[in-house]
Amino acid sequence: MKIDFKVSLDSYRARAGELRLVDVPRLEYLMLDGHGDPNTAPAYAEAIAALYPLAYAVKLASKRDLGRDYVVPPLEALWSAADMEAFTSRRDKSAWDWTLMLMVPDWISSELIGAAAASVAHRVGPVLEQVRLESLDEGTSVQTLHIGPYDAEAEVLTQIHDRFVPEHGLRLTGRHHEIYLSDARRVAPARLRTILRQPVERVQPS
Repeated sequence: MKIDFKVSLDSYRARAGELRLVDVPRLEYLMLDGHGDPNTAPAYAEAIAALYPLAYAVKLASKRDLGRDYVVPPLEALWSAADMEAFTSRRDKSAWDWTLMLMVPDWISSELIGAAAASVAHRVGPVLEQVRLESLDEGTSVQTLHIGPYDAEAEVLTQIHDRFVPEHGLRLTGRHHEIYLSDARRVAPARLRTILRQPVERVQPS
């Protein structure tokens, strides 16, 4: 049976207009880091062009060699900046640091990934060497579903940072996380579906 983690994991579920707390399990990802405006930085496009061929090679190897098939999960990204207003009021994309990610099941070994990487290296090029396998343990997080252009996320992020988090006795602990449920190459900006997630923790009473 082919596993679809968007269905089996609660952390891939969100509703537009609803901010809720979720417990995100420790997950394994193929990751690649970069900096700058994702619309113009060549490294961003190169990262995507490296991650997808590797992720599909890993999936095929899992099905062929391990007898375990799954749907490649959606593209995800961690975002940060020295000044968080670069995400909200200023939206200064040139100041953004990002980590692009594709989740892989926990039964995937580093050896299998290495063999998969070797099989696609001739198509991907040197950037493939920058991809790493790393676990991410976000734990308690606030998340919601944003429908619309990426540039229209600022209002929702402001609600999370300035209202929901302090009103619930929380504080930010990790990087802003986005999960892209839509393919921006095929879906109109007004219909893009993106999960917005922010790891948090309870503020300890003084």
